[in-house]
Amino acid sequence: MCDLAPGNGTIYVRERGHLRRVNDIVLAETKPVSSCRRTKPLVLRKEHFIFTYNAEGSLRYSAKSLFDISLLFIADNIHHVDSLVGFPEQIGDRLFAAAEEKHVFLNTDISQRALQLFSDAYGEMVLGSLCLRNRFPLLYERMDEIKTFNGLKSLDLFGCRLGDSHEIFQHLTSDSLASLIQLSIGGNSLSDVGLQRLTAPVRMLRKGLDSLQFLDLSYNPISERAIGYLTCLPKLQKLDVSGTNMKIGTVLKKTMWELMGLVHSEKPLDTFDHSRCKTEGWAEQVINQWETSSTQMPKQKKIEESRTSALRFFGRQRFVSDVLHAKPLVSEKDEEAERARIHFYKPAANDRTGLPETQLPSTTNDHAKPSRYSVKKRQRQSDKCDSWHHTPPAKRFSASALSVEDMDLLNSY
Repeated sequence: MCDLAPGNGTIYVRERGHLRRVNDIVLAETKPVSSCRRTKPLVLRKEHFIFTYNAEGSLRYSAKSLFDISLLFIADNIHHVDSLVGFPEQIGDRLFAAAEEKHVFLNTDISQRALQLFSDAYGEMVLGSLCLRNRFPLLYERMDEIKTFNGLKSLDLFGCRLGDSHEIFQHLTSDSLASLIQLSIGGNSLSDVGLQRLTAPVRMLRKGLDSLQFLDLSYNPISERAIGYLTCLPKLQKLDVSGTNMKIGTVLKKTMWELMGLVHSEKPLDTFDHSRCKTEGWAEQVINQWETSSTQMPKQKKIEESRTSALRFFGRQRFVSDVLHAKPLVSEKDEEAERARIHFYKPAANDRTGLPETQLPSTTNDHAKPSRYSVKKRQRQSDKCDSWHHTPPAKRFSASALSVEDMDLLNSY
């Protein structure tokens, strides 16, 4: 610390409580200031030390490394960090653990910013699989934070009361979930209209759900009409429509095969066994902390004034309150006992098991009554089958193929 004397302009330096001139001649000594008069007293933080007990039972402590102390400091101020892109994964993992230890992700003021920071830098390592099965209160309370997970490959929203116009629909078809492979939206009262709205960006704008391979639509009031809205998913391999308004039969099997190239599976597919569904990634414990904090809360937090005004204006305050205290729509154990599983899958190129009878080559009538017409018919059918094995159904995006509802949705975008 330097002091400038008002008279001759000589510079003095105060060092360790002593005032001296630049030529090292001590001119004055300042009295040590007592701790009670300090404006900013030095406080030793316990988190900077490691406490242990020796063999005699005495308490001993040692200072943490500078790296660990730096991690704790950055975790406390994570909302001031601009980006973590380029930092090694090991550093990101340690920093995420430090932020979790500091309960940063429980603070609604900075949790969204912090999670976005990690997701942009490390993607699926933060969270690669998220299971919110029948946990709709958590979805509504942490919607903004959940949208930051842009590296998800598996998302289970079964029984989350989405309905036909949930705000998460737009997020599902955004570039943030371009890596999504498996999606479960069963038990959400999703109708044909809701599925039309969900797939509208994919059908009309050709964006979203590019990597989706496994789709669960079970226990939703959808009909055969909804199949037409799924033809825009180029990589779809397996589909679950159990408990819907679709009835397994020749007509449904033929429609699935002709429109999507899927065949009915006689046995339930292991892909839709939701007992394997789990949350995986660095943020696994964060999801559990969110749920624990909401259950231990003595009473519901007061909604901010701006949000309260908006809810009252749109008349949704009572709706949100009912959702947070409601029970799941579907009791899957009871439903499974009453309705059989209806699973479809895309067969391999050399696999003809499960194909509809109309697509199998004829063996009796053709031998009994050979004709030029039957030969041509078999040739056309075989060409059609081979085309399904080698290439997906051709997508047509002509204006005539769009309905009035599709045009309205397109205009809304």
